[in-house]
Amino acid sequence: MIRIQLEPRAEPVRFMRLGAPILALVLTVIVSAPFLLALGLNPISTLRIFFIEPLSSPNGISEWLLKASPLILIALGLTVGFRASVWNIGAEGMYTIGAICAAWLALHFGSAGHVWLLPAMMLFGALGGMAWAAIPAFLKTKANTNEILVSLMLNYVAALILSYLVNGPMQDPDGQNYPQTASFDPTAMFSPLFDGMRLNGSIFITIAAVAATWLFLERSFIGYKLTVSGAAPTAAGYAGFRQSRLIWLSLMVSGASAGLAGMMEAAGPLGQLTPVISPGYGFAAIIVAFVGRLSPIGVVFGGLLLSLLYLGGEAVQMSLNVPASLARSFQGMLLFFLLAADVLILHRVRIVRR
Repeated sequence: MIRIQLEPRAEPVRFMRLGAPILALVLTVIVSAPFLLALGLNPISTLRIFFIEPLSSPNGISEWLLKASPLILIALGLTVGFRASVWNIGAEGMYTIGAICAAWLALHFGSAGHVWLLPAMMLFGALGGMAWAAIPAFLKTKANTNEILVSLMLNYVAALILSYLVNGPMQDPDGQNYPQTASFDPTAMFSPLFDGMRLNGSIFITIAAVAATWLFLERSFIGYKLTVSGAAPTAAGYAGFRQSRLIWLSLMVSGASAGLAGMMEAAGPLGQLTPVISPGYGFAAIIVAFVGRLSPIGVVFGGLLLSLLYLGGEAVQMSLNVPASLARSFQGMLLFFLLAADVLILHRVRIVRR
């Protein structure tokens, strides 16, 4: 009898680790072809609309970078936690709470036009995300709860809070009963970088965050402790690394980045709060973190790829009248193949005859 088994590799193959995201993307394209044919679509023309057409104009590139910015920022925070094996699935809720906190400041002080308003909104957004992340951090360190379940369930709580606020206390009194807040004053919003395009100055926050995260993870002792804690928790315990502190640090960093991303979206392309302020950035950022191999530089490329999938999904939906779920299907397949590639990176396939 022939049996196939997986054997752990002594050391992961470097070229396979670097090529896994490319292989996952190629397999996603190949496997998606039969589904496109089943929908009556030409796979080649559909994939051209999906991956090439969104970047064929300056405005398309602007939208590509605009969508990539919050994805990258959230994924950077998640990367810090994932390196320490702290599995935060609640970035969507932290993003929402950060946007709410920033919007409260904008609606109360926006008409004053103070120069400190935008920096204060950034601070409030980050603090709001950290406060929301403190809930799973506290329960994890004090009651040993599962941070995956707690952070995931808090996403729905945050969405309900947002729905309550835009239908009640924060609803625009002149909005004809629509569930939305009043539009922010221009002093409470990021200015566009180019005329006629939505790309704004918040992208520089993401660029700074990439550099800061790289220095933190690759050049600091705390970043080293996080990595050791995730890779070898027993060794980290013998070395005196306190697990509870690393859990708090991981969740606070991811909460701050998600909350700041929510503020950037509210004070950027949205300019107000509505019942839905995120197209799923908090969940998509998980894919970005893993596509980027939990590396700050890799996260940039992962964010650009997922942003392209968002834009491509919208382009295909408008051009070919296909469901919006098509883009989410591509995201799911991409993550599946990436995880499958990870198995082959860490293990070798061996055929055993019995």
